[in-house]
Amino acid sequence: MRIRANCKINIGLDVLRRREDGYHDLETVMVPVVGLYDEVEVVACEDESSLHVVGMEIDCDVEQNICMKALRLMQSRYGVGQAQITLRKQIPFGAGLGGGSADGTAVIVALNEICGLGLQEAELIERAAELGSDTAFFVRNTSQLCEGRGEVMTPIEIDVAGRWLVLIKPEESVSTREAYAGVRPAVPERRLAERVAEPIERWQASVKNDFEESVFRVHPALGRIKEELLESGAVYAAMSGSGSTIFGIFDCEQAARRWSERTQYIYKM
Repeated sequence: MRIRANCKINIGLDVLRRREDGYHDLETVMVPVVGLYDEVEVVACEDESSLHVVGMEIDCDVEQNICMKALRLMQSRYGVGQAQITLRKQIPFGAGLGGGSADGTAVIVALNEICGLGLQEAELIERAAELGSDTAFFVRNTSQLCEGRGEVMTPIEIDVAGRWLVLIKPEESVSTREAYAGVRPAVPERRLAERVAEPIERWQASVKNDFEESVFRVHPALGRIKEELLESGAVYAAMSGSGSTIFGIFDCEQAARRWSERTQYIYKM
């Protein structure tokens, strides 16, 4: 079974508080980017399980790859057999786009189908959440208000359909640990759901990513990209997740296409 595992962007990201378990409570709106995806192929086999990666090189031990972690999780939970996984990697990693999370969830969804497990959405979300903080989003793969670690989801409608998305992934990366080390948790006066319900033209003043302040201080080039996107006509620009991708949302295709010399990642939303 072959699945297109698309990435996501975050519209706003509020870091509310640090939890006793070491994680943080968040509120964020995740939106799928269907034009940018990895391909995950899962085939049942009799031999030892394996992972073959083509495209972008991933510098990590096979068993530490989230695709293999997903397979081992499903073997442990449901006794599924061996499988060969082929990952065609196109989503940049270390980018705040959730590419690895999408890949791991794709393996869970594929194994549910090819092994006839009959797992419903709620159980798929539980299993995906065991792999990471934003993996559960990719079970639904539609715009969601995500809370807790990202696994508590509520469908949400936001005003982006028909607009153009520009993704800028600079060479420098931001580790999740680095991003969290500099953030200052705080509960905003108005909830994110209320702020994103306003017209998109108002978002820039109120819909923030709490990681930006500390990340831009250490990586000022990222802040400059955000400002350039706004100066070139983006109605909203922000960092996705913990970075380092900066995105801009444009009303006009022509304005978005002006970035084609600096990025290949331009999509209609």
